[in-house]
Formats: sequence, structure tokens, C-alpha cells
Amino acid sequence: MWKKTLTLAALQTACTSTLVQTLGIEFIALGDDFIEARMPVDERTMQPKGFLHGGASAALAETLGGAGAYLCVDEGTTCVGLEINANHVRPATRGWVIGRAIRLHMGRTTQVWDIKIRDEQDNLICISRLTVAVR
Repeated sequence: MWKKTLTLAALQTACTSTLVQTLGIEFIALGDDFIEARMPVDERTMQPKGFLHGGASAALAETLGGAGAYLCVDEGTTCVGLEINANHVRPATRGWVIGRAIRLHMGRTTQVWDIKIRDEQDNLICISRLTVAVR
């Protein structure tokens, strides 16, 4: 499914000086049909009540879906987020959350990605779907 053969380190380097780096997001796995990253639950990603901020979860989801979309297209093709939704089903208060993105649809002009974010105890924290425009 992947058309590009970037290493996780190269993907991480491409995110230097971006929101990905600011939030502490780290790419950790690339499988045959998925991509994973983790994000710390700390002062960068928490809301004032001490829970993981929903916007940080959405940023992790869009990072994963966007990276997956990029890896699935030919060089010179651009992918941009078109729509994202996120259902926050359980709070996270510390440690790391791990997101896994799986492609649901690969069309000529759009892709749809399913992203599930879990805590270190494998509790579901957020379910997200990202639609990507392919140009």
C-alpha cells in the first residue's frame, strides 16, 4: 500500500519545527497497513483541568492520517486534510497516548483514514476519522 519508502526517522525529521515537534509526537511503527505514533500527556498537550486536550488528540490523529496519506501517493502529489472528526471517549491524565491509523478508502481524489488513540493500558481515548484531499 505504501508508495514511498521513508524510514520512521526520516518521517520524524520531516516534522522538525512543526506542531508535531511542539507536541512531542513521535512516529513509532509502520506496518503493512498501518502507521503509529505516540504523544506525551504533559503540559504541552493538557487542558487546564489536567486532562489530555481534545485538540491535541485531533492533532495526533491528523498527523497520522496525513503521514499515511503522504506515504500512499506518488512523488509530486499533495495530500491535505479536508475534514476531521474526533470522539473523545475517555480522559487521559499522564503518560503517553498511542495512535494507530488505518486507511479505509483510497480514491483518486480522496482518502479516508480511521485513527484510534489509546493510552498505555490500551484504553480507548479517542476515535477519529480523517478525510484527505489528494491533488
